[in-house]
Amino acid sequence: MDSYIQEKIHKFEEFVDGHLKPQLVRAIAERDKVFEQQKIFSDLRRNIENFEKNSVTNLRTMVNLGSEVYVQADVPDTQRIFVDVGLGFHVEFTWTEALNFIALREEKIARSVRGFESCSNCRQRNLYHSVFFNIYELKVYCNHLPSFIICTWESDGQESENKILAL
Repeated sequence: MDSYIQEKIHKFEEFVDGHLKPQLVRAIAERDKVFEQQKIFSDLRRNIENFEKNSVTNLRTMVNLGSEVYVQADVPDTQRIFVDVGLGFHVEFTWTEALNFIALREEKIARSVRGFESCSNCRQRNLYHSVFFNIYELKVYCNHLPSFIICTWESDGQESENKILAL
């Protein structure tokens, strides 16, 4: 019986390592990309609003040419800016047009962020926890571990709480 349980534990651990962990890593990487885009557009919006508020007409800045090589650049007219709209395309906008585009883009990014908090991600997290507890329960059954565990549960939109589970 003990070898049967050890085999089940090994299969669960292979499933977690081979299937669930890579999915979790991909989901975290996708989420981080979305948060980075959100930060970039937020910074751009704030800079444009500062330009408008301070009536900036010209600008001196440093431009990265690649490989961390920078040169100074003088921008004689700041009334128009180029914004990366995706797929390597840049569009020339006035400040107002750029702010309108940024608002639309931020709305799209906000939907993506809500998607990471959706039920499908909850199911993935719950599956991961379920497999983890099945492995733990099998190890307890084999007397390899104590018969209780302290774990952290995160409910959607609520604070984390620690619970002691008796198995």
